[in-house]
Amino acid sequence: MDCMARKAWDLQFLAEPEEVAALRRIVRLHLGLWGLHHVVDEAQLCVSELVSNVITHVGHGTPATLAVSMHGTYLRIEVYDPDTRALPTLTAADSDSEGGRGMALVDAVTDRWGVQLLADRKMTWCELPTTLTSLNSHRGGPRVTRASEVLDFYGQVKQPSTSNSGRLSATMAEEAAIIVIADLLHWLRAHGRDPDDALDRAQMHFEAEVEAGVLGA
Repeated sequence: MDCMARKAWDLQFLAEPEEVAALRRIVRLHLGLWGLHHVVDEAQLCVSELVSNVITHVGHGTPATLAVSMHGTYLRIEVYDPDTRALPTLTAADSDSEGGRGMALVDAVTDRWGVQLLADRKMTWCELPTTLTSLNSHRGGPRVTRASEVLDFYGQVKQPSTSNSGRLSATMAEEAAIIVIADLLHWLRAHGRDPDDALDRAQMHFEAEVEAGVLGA
């Protein structure tokens, strides 16, 4: 299944405990649409801790903003709040202090994190590795990425209007995949090959690689 374009988004909210669960659900939904199911748990944990920091150290009901984007192949999560004095700190795991424990969790699951002071607010951010090879690639590996590029091309040839509207929808990508397979079968027959034999062999390769957990090369 294809995924939607990974366009940055942000959401304003009030820092209240009941908002945390709602923000976690929104993050799960968006990451699912982005094809990043494998980092959902870590992303939700980061959102929980960054928002909880605002609630605890800045105050209940503080106007804040959650922003999620791709920074290269990293998933970037940012939380903005208006207090430039209450800075998140990292506390050692064996400390008796309760403060900083949340950032210790963020530090443990992310590749990097930090705090940026702006003119009238601060931004606490963190970045999670996604194992993608490029911004628009897929976790399925190079083969899935190459297939997506072919499907985009076919979809734009069959429906030129898609060329200005980003990546194909899942339904359009599936239809393009069927057209690609049919065209390849025509090519095989035109060159004196047996399309049924090629399909059987391709299916055997696919099933063997799926069973072995091969992502392609």
